[in-house]
Amino acid sequence: MWDTLIIEPMINVLLWIYSAVGGNFGLAIILFTILIRLLTHPLMVQQIKGASAMQNLQTNEKWIAVQKKYKDDKEKLSQEQMKLYQELGINPFASCLPTLIQFPIIIGLYQAVIRALAVTPMQLAELSRHIYPFINGANLIPLNNKFLWMENLSQPERVYLFGIGIPTLAVLVVITTFLQQKLMAVPSATPNDPSAQTMQMMNIYMPLLMGYISYTLSAGLAVYFVVSNLVTILQYAALGRLNWNNILPANLLPAALTKNTKKK
Repeated sequence: MWDTLIIEPMINVLLWIYSAVGGNFGLAIILFTILIRLLTHPLMVQQIKGASAMQNLQTNEKWIAVQKKYKDDKEKLSQEQMKLYQELGINPFASCLPTLIQFPIIIGLYQAVIRALAVTPMQLAELSRHIYPFINGANLIPLNNKFLWMENLSQPERVYLFGIGIPTLAVLVVITTFLQQKLMAVPSATPNDPSAQTMQMMNIYMPLLMGYISYTLSAGLAVYFVVSNLVTILQYAALGRLNWNNILPANLLPAALTKNTKKK
């Protein structure tokens, strides 16, 4: 079931794009990533709505009254908070949904990249079983697994300087993941709120987790992470939803960006 619904479609889309771009698998991954981001754009919009709803909750009179009434009873406060979520139609997990949905895509992409970059006769035979009839696999495999400075997209990426392997892509994944989360984060009016504290922890651990995955697994997956982060930032920028104040002090921001941030 997993292979039929996730792995095989990804392998065949990657192979189709690979064929269309003249046998450049790195470029195929980049275009595939952009396609995935476009397909999940409605989820991103839902994430924005969820984050905005959570931000508006902080100024809701009922929520402020509940916080004051049950400030010394965390269990009762949590119960009243969930009741208020239901009353206002707020899904506290809406802002996390795109991230959770991305994990099966990440796992599927990793397996698809590894299978597509088959090199041994057994691997090639296994790959051929997953290729759709309209994809001319005989003329495509084995794939060209080189891209830019990377000799093998199925292996972890390293740049060697003086005999030391530097994981440049993993570093880029950490930086772009951190920037993406900071620019997308909606400031909370109550920093002590449990949901705000959870998001703060995610902003710390998620870039490190993605960096570790990129450090240990295939370079093709790291390319996916970097491109996905950059495209997501561009999507938020196009919607005018980037919170530049999370990165730069307000006095260093252009007036237009400051104005947009205040509107949000």
